[in-house]
Amino acid sequence: MSCFHEPVMCGEVLESLACRPGGVYVDGTVGGGGHAQAILERIAPDGLLIGIDRDRDALTASERRLQSFGRQKILVKGNFARIGQLLADLHIEKVDGILLDLGVSSHQLDAGDRGFSFALDAPLDMRMDQDSRFSACDLVNQCSEHELRKIIKDYGEEPMAGRIARAILTKRAAVPIRTTKELADIVRRAVPAACRRRRIHPATRTFQAIRIAVNDELSNLRAAISNGAELLRPGGRFSIISFHSLEDRIVKEAFRAAEKGCTCPPDLPVCHCKEESKLKVITKRPVRPGADEIDSNPRARSARLRTAERR
Repeated sequence: MSCFHEPVMCGEVLESLACRPGGVYVDGTVGGGGHAQAILERIAPDGLLIGIDRDRDALTASERRLQSFGRQKILVKGNFARIGQLLADLHIEKVDGILLDLGVSSHQLDAGDRGFSFALDAPLDMRMDQDSRFSACDLVNQCSEHELRKIIKDYGEEPMAGRIARAILTKRAAVPIRTTKELADIVRRAVPAACRRRRIHPATRTFQAIRIAVNDELSNLRAAISNGAELLRPGGRFSIISFHSLEDRIVKEAFRAAEKGCTCPPDLPVCHCKEESKLKVITKRPVRPGADEIDSNPRARSARLRTAERR
């Protein structure tokens, strides 16, 4: 099994969560257990960490890494969008902090059979949950041209989405598209020659978009923020690390909406919705990794950490 990535902005995460001994914390994307280990060390000896992940490989890796913490940790296979139900099943009503480290792990990118990266010729999969039935192969070969164009444009912010979607349909009409190399080659040939000479591979945005769609990442993120805010004790912290603008925008807007509370039109003289402010935004601007961390871990370059506190 290839290694999971080193935890990004570990010190900043501990500070943002205000981890304290004896507290109860949730790592909703436990991955290889890097952030979880740092949190467990901070909340020892009586704290509890619940680690959640959709990826069986991640849970295996984190179980190995966190073995010494014994009953201080509980690892659960599940989707962080269902954080409320997952904690209810454990008879946990409230927690002191929640962490989400979004995106795809280094292990998932490097694993030869997972199909997340065009750098390796692999089956076109991209499922974070290996038990899920719907894969990138299904999406690429079954979605209409309109659906593909919308996915690639909206989730990949790809200006050539129309050309790429048409090229995919042309290719699959002759033979199904089954591997990452096949899809990457289709995208490369579909875009203008100038796009092929750029530093970033022309298939990067398309692969991101398909991965987000296959795993329903943005809807799950919205649900996790909404449900997670309800689980925090007063003063509890919600910290989220994002790696691209779509995720960061959702986090920023969701935190601001939860801070504002009232959803009535601004010209309404009296509030009718009765929605109260649930969160206080701690990070008015996202926290970014330092130069030293970026030098030692290039993956951290695009990381952005936002934190809100339960009122």
